[in-house]
Amino acid sequence: MENLFILTNKVKQSTAMQDFKKIFLILNLKTLIVTILALASTYLCMKYEVTADFPLSIMATAVIFPIVFSIGGAYKRRENALNKYANMKALGRSIYFATCHWVEKPNPQVQEKLRGLLKDMFNNSRTLFMNPISDMRKNEVAVYQSFSKVSEFIRTDLRENGLASGECSRCNQYLSKLMTAFEDVKHIYQYRTPVTLRAFSDFFIVALPIVYGPHFAGMASE
Repeated sequence: MENLFILTNKVKQSTAMQDFKKIFLILNLKTLIVTILALASTYLCMKYEVTADFPLSIMATAVIFPIVFSIGGAYKRRENALNKYANMKALGRSIYFATCHWVEKPNPQVQEKLRGLLKDMFNNSRTLFMNPISDMRKNEVAVYQSFSKVSEFIRTDLRENGLASGECSRCNQYLSKLMTAFEDVKHIYQYRTPVTLRAFSDFFIVALPIVYGPHFAGMASE
């Protein structure tokens, strides 16, 4: 009972730390700089009596719409990437089950070898997707080397283990679909939010709080 209580506290602390880190994804140095500049702009406008009444629709058009569009696009890409990654795992398991059930006398050594090849392939894929795009070309080589080893495994090990040529052809089809799913995930990873849209959003997120200094000064004077 005491161990369960300790484990529950650790889980709560871990969750709290994760929530705390999420806050700093929004509240960071850039947020602080923009806030200081906005306050400075408002202070100078109040000091020199520069006031204006700007329509808030400008902020909605220049900031809110691009952010909502970016969030919606990012969510769709995430769901699509998860779907394609699930296809990769399913196709990899299909090739593995072929070594278990499609031959008359399954060889545990052959099965273990394929497990190692698939493990390396997915580890190399995760390394590619979790590192910056600038390292993509270097990390991509290791993934395709893994694909090559699986292809060689199907051609030699499975045939030597008694798998019929037609079934080997089907395994090659699985591998081809697996590579297609990988390419889909890679392109989602490679082509993220359009650069122009991100630059547009970044510029107005920084500029508008400063430009709206006269508007804030007018509100403060009232």
